Amino acid sequence: MAAGGGDYVFDVKYRSGDKEGVRRGLWRLAETQFRVVRHLLRSKPWDFAMYMHIGTDRVHHAFWKYWDPEHPRYPGEGNPYEDVIPEYYALVDRLVGELLEELPRDTEVIVVSDHGAKAMKGAFAINQWLVEQGYLKLREQPRKPGVDLEWSMIDWSRTVAWAWGGYYSRVYINLKGREPQGIVGREEYWSVVEQLKRDIEKIRGPDGEKWNNKAYHPTELYPEVRGDAPDLMVYLDNLSWRPAGTIGWPSIYLEENDRGPDDAVHDWLGIIGGNAEVLKDFVKGGGLVPIQKVKSIILAHYGLEPEEDVDR
Repeated sequence: MAAGGGDYVFDVKYRSGDKEGVRRGLWRLAETQFRVVRHLLRSKPWDFAMYMHIGTDRVHHAFWKYWDPEHPRYPGEGNPYEDVIPEYYALVDRLVGELLEELPRDTEVIVVSDHGAKAMKGAFAINQWLVEQGYLKLREQPRKPGVDLEWSMIDWSRTVAWAWGGYYSRVYINLKGREPQGIVGREEYWSVVEQLKRDIEKIRGPDGEKWNNKAYHPTELYPEVRGDAPDLMVYLDNLSWRPAGTIGWPSIYLEENDRGPDDAVHDWLGIIGGNAEVLKDFVKGGGLVPIQKVKSIILAHYGLEPEEDVDR
């Protein structure tokens, strides 16, 4: 139960054609969550408090095409949802203001987002492309469009690479000694990675237009690679096209996200703002700070010792 009665709302089903339902859900999410945060701030002593609000992410995905005239599927001025995004931001701004009234006047506040948003031009069936290019071999062709790629569908004895979809794609090499049925030897690993990278960067749009594609090995981006890391991280057309992991489509170019209605993709730059003195340290860096550095800058400002791996 949420403070003040009613069930707590963790998230909304935003990939839905029921736009009225999504809008109502977003308003309920914001009002419920902020009510709980206000209750917690009143009822407990705090040295540090943090709250993550998901609604500003969801409203972009659900309503971007109604707000952005440059969206390829913009329905036109005067559409019934053109003001949902600014109205939701106004709601959150009001709720944040009410929250700040609960705090001591000397409280330092930081508002931060880890990514931006922009119009999704479409989705690109990355695994289907890998099939067409000969990197991924299937035991049999899918019987209907939009089928999830299952392990049992793959002919591992002839497969070089496969991928996950998402706002960027993670591509994995079928490497001997790492994968159960790997066929790519370690001596040829880097040549396969580089060839695949070149092929990805040459992908063009549905009308032959040039895309700004980037493919990186994780070691090119991170000083230390941990866990089940992909062999390539793929960003299509400067993030404007969302990689789709499903297969069986009539074309590798999809008008919509394969996971349901979705108007927006992530963009490179997040934001950081507020009234905290530490924000002056970010301005010193010209206003653009790598996300890996945010934590260490804040800890240093308050005289706290960073963990050994804080910048990794």
